[in-house]
Amino acid sequence: MPVQLSHPGVYIQEIPSGSRTITGAATAIAAFVGRASRGPVDVPVPIASYPEFERVFGGLWRESGLGYAVRDYYLNGGSNALVLRLAGGATEATLDVDGLSIRASGPGTWGNELEVEVTHPTGADADEVAAAQGVEADDLFHLTVREGPEESARLSEDFLNVTVVEGPRRVDLVLRASQLVGISQPLPAARPDEGTYEVAAADEGDDGQPLTAADYDGPNFPANQEGVYALTKADLFTLLCLPPSSPAGDLPDTLWATALGLCHQRRAFLLVDPPGTETATTIKPWLADLGIAGELARNAAVYFPRLRRPDPLRDGAIGEFVPSGAVAGVMARTDTARGVWKAPAGIDAGLVGASGLAITLTDAQNGLLNPAGINCLRTFRDVGHVVWGARTLRGAEVLADEYKYVPVRRLALFLEESLYRGTQWVVFEPNDEPLWAQIRINLEAFMQNLFRNGAFQGRTPGEAYFVLCDAETTTQYDIDRGIVNIFVGFAPLKPAEFVVVSIQQMTADATA
Repeated sequence: MPVQLSHPGVYIQEIPSGSRTITGAATAIAAFVGRASRGPVDVPVPIASYPEFERVFGGLWRESGLGYAVRDYYLNGGSNALVLRLAGGATEATLDVDGLSIRASGPGTWGNELEVEVTHPTGADADEVAAAQGVEADDLFHLTVREGPEESARLSEDFLNVTVVEGPRRVDLVLRASQLVGISQPLPAARPDEGTYEVAAADEGDDGQPLTAADYDGPNFPANQEGVYALTKADLFTLLCLPPSSPAGDLPDTLWATALGLCHQRRAFLLVDPPGTETATTIKPWLADLGIAGELARNAAVYFPRLRRPDPLRDGAIGEFVPSGAVAGVMARTDTARGVWKAPAGIDAGLVGASGLAITLTDAQNGLLNPAGINCLRTFRDVGHVVWGARTLRGAEVLADEYKYVPVRRLALFLEESLYRGTQWVVFEPNDEPLWAQIRINLEAFMQNLFRNGAFQGRTPGEAYFVLCDAETTTQYDIDRGIVNIFVGFAPLKPAEFVVVSIQQMTADATA
């Protein structure tokens, strides 16, 4: 009994209910991997809007398709995203501030415009601040960092009363909060002289070269969390987009299999962009030669053709861009409005911002590509440009795969991730019937809520889902090994791809 009974009277104690709410995992966190003009390298950075992407990674850049894909994502309804910048050999700009080595916070030519101004505090205030820090007044200095000249700086940061000696305001520790610069060790013995310092020609950074397959994947990349495998540092992502190094370029074909393996490992879904040179005739052979096969292909879908839209960096000239960013936005928009179980396709799946498609597909061409698992982007009068397909790369008719449809596969991934996260409390609990009963209660409540929201087919919960966790699923042999087995089944909703309307002519003498 948890309450110690020491005297006659009334005692109150709280008894745990055993109910542990399972919260559904996010379904539309899109990860974008590519080249940017600025920003952290090999670190997946969460962003919540396109203006935030512009602030951290520099926005649109002629040398990369990343910014265009992120822009399309937010134009089409995207919300949360992760951006992973790969440098492609880019280097950082550095400044020698009278012996204090300052470097740009990330590689790229943007750092060549950095300007650092040093001033020395004087008077009684300086003595008071120095005494509070336990240093000498001659150790203090003010540091102002600007991106560009003072009169036109895009961003300016002030760091007051910093030092190069040991103390609470040591400059290398203070500058960890800077968005523009960092400090390279060792620190000089004395504070730098007053003045304004700029990047010397010999210390300028550069933007590197277009990304190659070696920048995404290497022998030690998985273990070192480098390249595309830096995404393993992120807690969760559900969609993966790999925009090419140039807006109209292509990703090396060998990388799609690598990306798919990562998605399978992290329960994510890969959006594949075919090369811009592919046509309605050549797209099927290209897909067959891609090297994506087997059950892993359930976690991927290909969308064809590319989008046409004005390019702000080329005075509005029409360019062609990969569709993965826009499709990811459509998926996020559909998940919010209807749920992950709704196919992200149809007349409501409009492609915002697109002025056209690289290829205008006909019904006959669509009829050849759809049975091969290729999702077409179509243009219809009065509807516009829409996503007109919802099949995974296991969606070919000949495969007869149970996960041929995108919404069914994404729903399964959502359930897996949600149940994985929602059952962590089970670990190290006593493995007996009371635990199994709690598991059934919690999981059934979660599945019942999804059923009421229309996630499953069936008229009753018994037709829609089941949760098994008892002595039949977990035998004494399992208990002795510390294993509890949980079986969850669901009846998915499948999209109505083909709507058949039958019309019969009635004769005059027909009776009801």
